[in-house]
Amino acid sequence: MNPKASGHKSGQLVLPGERLGVIEEFIPNSGTYVKEGVIYSKIVGRALMDLLSKRVSVYPLINPEIIPKISSTVVGQVGHAQSDNVLVRIFKLGSRHLSGVFTGVLHVSDVRERYVKSMTEVCKPGDIIRAKVISDKNQVFHLSTNDKNLGVLYAFCTRCTNLLEPKRYEMRCPNCGNIEKRKTALDYGQGEI
Repeated sequence: MNPKASGHKSGQLVLPGERLGVIEEFIPNSGTYVKEGVIYSKIVGRALMDLLSKRVSVYPLINPEIIPKISSTVVGQVGHAQSDNVLVRIFKLGSRHLSGVFTGVLHVSDVRERYVKSMTEVCKPGDIIRAKVISDKNQVFHLSTNDKNLGVLYAFCTRCTNLLEPKRYEMRCPNCGNIEKRKTALDYGQGEI
């Protein structure tokens, strides 16, 4: 087996999603995942192709606890939104800023205990939210805001982009008077991002 056949030499820097080989060549090990028979790097790190045991691993360059994991609390900005889910650009894990860019998905069924008709009642593009990672299936971070400490931290008016102020069960723009709905965290508007 030629170590260059998979396109990587042992010890080479690899990024998440980078192809490392196929399951016919190697057994996937730590720091990797398999999709349709192809082995990919799960993390930023150094690839290790062990030709004796036929295993491929990726050893992290950065501290592994700054990569979102199941049950970790993350902070991110809402991007693309649909009626049943939104994409979230995760930039913080707990109180620590992440060194890379991670994307999460918040589905309407993971917002709160009671029924939510549409994500437009929860958050809008540009909002800053705190959520919990509930799954990393298929290399996608699935998020939940089903807790009083989770939800929108900072919401912005869809008309004039001013910061919204909470008013009982709705959000009001102090600039243009626009009224909107959000699922806010208990500490909405407090603290640094």
